[in-house]
Amino acid sequence: MKISRYTEIESFLFEQLPMFQRVGPKAFKKDLSNINRLVALLNQPQQTFKSIHIAGTNGKGSVSFYLATALHQAGYKVGLYTSPHYKDYRERIRIDTSMITKNYVRSFVNKVIALGVFEWESRPSFFELTVAMAFSYFAENEVDFAVIETGLGGRLDSTNIITPEISTITNIGLDHTHFLGNTLELIAAEKAGIIKQDVPVVIGRRQDETTPIFESKSKESNSALTYAQSEQLPVTLRAAVGDRHSWQLENMLTAYVTLAQLGLKISDEALIAAWTIGLTSWGYLGRNQWLSESPRILVDSAHNQMGLKSLFENLEKEKYQQLHIILAIVGDKDPGLVLDLFPRTEKYYFSQAQIPRAMPREALHVHASHHGLHGKTYTTIPRALAAAKKSYKTGDLILVTGSIFTVAEVV
Repeated sequence: MKISRYTEIESFLFEQLPMFQRVGPKAFKKDLSNINRLVALLNQPQQTFKSIHIAGTNGKGSVSFYLATALHQAGYKVGLYTSPHYKDYRERIRIDTSMITKNYVRSFVNKVIALGVFEWESRPSFFELTVAMAFSYFAENEVDFAVIETGLGGRLDSTNIITPEISTITNIGLDHTHFLGNTLELIAAEKAGIIKQDVPVVIGRRQDETTPIFESKSKESNSALTYAQSEQLPVTLRAAVGDRHSWQLENMLTAYVTLAQLGLKISDEALIAAWTIGLTSWGYLGRNQWLSESPRILVDSAHNQMGLKSLFENLEKEKYQQLHIILAIVGDKDPGLVLDLFPRTEKYYFSQAQIPRAMPREALHVHASHHGLHGKTYTTIPRALAAAKKSYKTGDLILVTGSIFTVAEVV
């Protein structure tokens, strides 16, 4: 079988391969055998370039973008692998700001079809195939560095076949507990799985529960351990990036310390250019992003306790009369863990993303009412946003949040 049209390639990827972000747990693989088998067929592309590996509960995507933009601004040829995507599948794989080409995606998928990988008893998942594609693309284009974000966890994540120059773990919170464990210690142990022998590691946030886990793993691996929190952004850089939210500054500091531990001396001027105007050209979106000033519309992909807590703490700095919240979440997590964090007095517009994994809007409405959150349901997120705009008055603020998939439908 050969697929000739790119639209058919996308359909094949999305509809025939199990994809965790869309369908949830049944797409999860519990070992690295498939990805190892895939890259063996492709002559181990991940061994041909230098890499930086990023894990964590929140902020790993932002740190990945900060690293890629900084390295690019400093003159390196940089590959960036992140997940999931917002609008276009090709967002996941970039080199020097440009998404992977449609021609490469098409040729790669046809290549692995010809190699018979979809005839395996355990056929590759969407994520495994995409990781293998990214590694091949970076190898063939001879990048100087590839910044690789984990998808889920770390120890058993398909990206965890690389031996990076440095490993970075942003922070640990309660998310994907049905896979990673229901305590911070258990989740930290899974994330610590990216720490490799003799490879330095940077931890973004020092946490009492997780510090012993990371220190034990780094000692066992002879990996020099650095906490980003013990450092500071240069005064000129901190002044230039302005009044960012606390979590953005934390992620910038984590990226800055990672670069320093790599021994890369990137000038403050280059970092300022990277982190003020450079992020847009790399397609950085969906994180504390203002869509409009009139009406004032803020979108944020926060979806777990840690992310939403930070979002609402930072919202306290904003002035508004009424907050209109468009909310849609996934259905395979305990909604009570996040709904308790939402303010009771605001106006809600409940909906659902266009993915199988979404929590039905009616179910969300019921769960939310049990937590004192009241509003109406809407068949789609754009319709919910349209209703919020109709109710909007000068001085109000509209927030779209709950998951990446929620935000993806309006950015």
